[in-house]
Amino acid sequence: MKLEKILDRLGSLDKNAFIKVIDNIISKQPKNIKKIEKILSSSDKGLKSVDSRNIAEIFELTYDEFGAHIKAEFQNISSQLDILIDIIIRDGNCIMKQDWFSRLYDNEIKNLQKKTKLLSSEIINPKSDISESRKRDYSIYSACLKTAYYNDIANNREAKITDDETSILLTLSDKLGLSQEEIKLINYSILKINKVDIQEVIKNLRILGVLFYSNKENTIYVVDEMVRLLRSIRNKEVAEKFYRRTLKLLREPVINKIARSHNIDRNLNKAQKIEGIIQNGVPFRNMLLTEIHKDSDTLTERKKSLNTLCEKGLLINNLKGATLEDKIDSLINHFDEVEKDERVGISFDGYEKLLLELDETLPKLNEQIRGQFQFQDEVVLKAEYLLDHNIKPRDILDLLDKSDLSKFIKSNGIKQRGDDILNVLEHYKDVENMYIENYENVAYRNLNSLKENGLIIKESELGIKFEELTKIIFKSLGFNVDDNLKKNLSTRKDIMDIVLNLENDEIIIVECKTSKERGYNKFSSVSRQLKAYQKLAEDNNLRIAKILLVAPEFSDDFVTDCEMDTEMNLSLVTASTLGKINEAFKDSKYESFPHVLFRDIVLNEDRILKAISK
Repeated sequence: MKLEKILDRLGSLDKNAFIKVIDNIISKQPKNIKKIEKILSSSDKGLKSVDSRNIAEIFELTYDEFGAHIKAEFQNISSQLDILIDIIIRDGNCIMKQDWFSRLYDNEIKNLQKKTKLLSSEIINPKSDISESRKRDYSIYSACLKTAYYNDIANNREAKITDDETSILLTLSDKLGLSQEEIKLINYSILKINKVDIQEVIKNLRILGVLFYSNKENTIYVVDEMVRLLRSIRNKEVAEKFYRRTLKLLREPVINKIARSHNIDRNLNKAQKIEGIIQNGVPFRNMLLTEIHKDSDTLTERKKSLNTLCEKGLLINNLKGATLEDKIDSLINHFDEVEKDERVGISFDGYEKLLLELDETLPKLNEQIRGQFQFQDEVVLKAEYLLDHNIKPRDILDLLDKSDLSKFIKSNGIKQRGDDILNVLEHYKDVENMYIENYENVAYRNLNSLKENGLIIKESELGIKFEELTKIIFKSLGFNVDDNLKKNLSTRKDIMDIVLNLENDEIIIVECKTSKERGYNKFSSVSRQLKAYQKLAEDNNLRIAKILLVAPEFSDDFVTDCEMDTEMNLSLVTASTLGKINEAFKDSKYESFPHVLFRDIVLNEDRILKAISK
């Protein structure tokens, strides 16, 4: 769940610790201080009085400094931050009840103690499956860690690992090709693992700003933006779901090669080995750089293998970059953008239908998803629930084995030629709802984004499509979109876009404008057009309650010109605002939208959303 949404959901006390961390960063003049001060200039009471959207924006502007603040805590050896972060960044763990978090923490400590003991005995066992070269790697890293930690004790100082020492250890582990799990096991074979009371754990993570805790709901929240930040701190380049998607495309001998390198049991089945690779924190970059290739492969052959994997497997064409490293960076950036994208890929209703029919065809899937994502709730195949946990339709389909996916496709009459997962997504695509979800992209005439979301349309049709979608939105807001009245009022020269009939000879005129340009700035031409519509209505003895102009955005000059106009009762509404009003209205108590809220020159989104949510 996004930061803005979580902040709106929580009380002021629940947000205080996070706000304090941001405030402290701001006091130290971060690199984006001018942009931050511009946001804060509208508030005379400081950061606490800033709305959720602007706090989220300020967090983005302090992203690097926030990361440095968390990294500093890693010097505290007793913080167990690596253990705790590895729990909360796992797919599905971003929203948890306290008792469930406590259970996951207990299990993690027990598993870690068991694995640490096993690794220590395996290293000294001459008959173990660990190769001598790997034992040597472990010994080198272990010796360096001991020196970094115990040199403070030898010098009568508090034991800690400095920034410089951490940097050296990270470089060493990278060059030795150690996974995060291997590093963690070696660390805790040297340092004692002390189980901490869960209330103390939550308190420390709150103070650090890593998570929010709602006392009222007894629930932990880790926002999507923080998950990405924590993942980068743990050197995990991509989310587990994207790692899994990539590994599933590899042949089993390649999976076995990776498993052998990182002491993962090769007697497990392929799916279990893939989960082992992910849970062990094998670096995604290193895996693509060296581990999926034969030692004898040339650089050209490695680049060709990666291109084939991306184009034929992941269906990502034209991977950018001249070098192998650049291409891997491109792939990581692609996955990062996909994760940030709030759009689902199919409509919300399509997602609900997909989950319902998956549950009917594959009755064990609910339990499989619960186990995979460590969910506490009993029933989890619900679109809203999964989206709150940042799990999209593709992520669910990626978890199905080939036989289950084939069974589902055959049972539900889905096309069988081509890519199975893409065929399923296409089958459940609800085009109208998808266009509504991409309303702002239509307003901006953003053909590339529409295409990426599976919506193919000619540029010449975007204006008409925007008008159609705006009509659909006003109908869903409970307005009477009167096409007959519009037809009677319009002339060959002056054709209104939308007329909302309020009854008793009272109407609202809606004009729709799309624009590629940032900041719609054509007031003189649009005002002449709207005044002509106004005259047509008045000549027919109709009272105009409001004229609404819907566009992607408006320039400051346009807004000023609108404020100076005394002849029209005109309000400006951005496509983004109208889309959010439409979403919020679905959960409101109103049967029809109270049009008296259309009273600002530029509609105040926050005020309207608060008004209809009461």
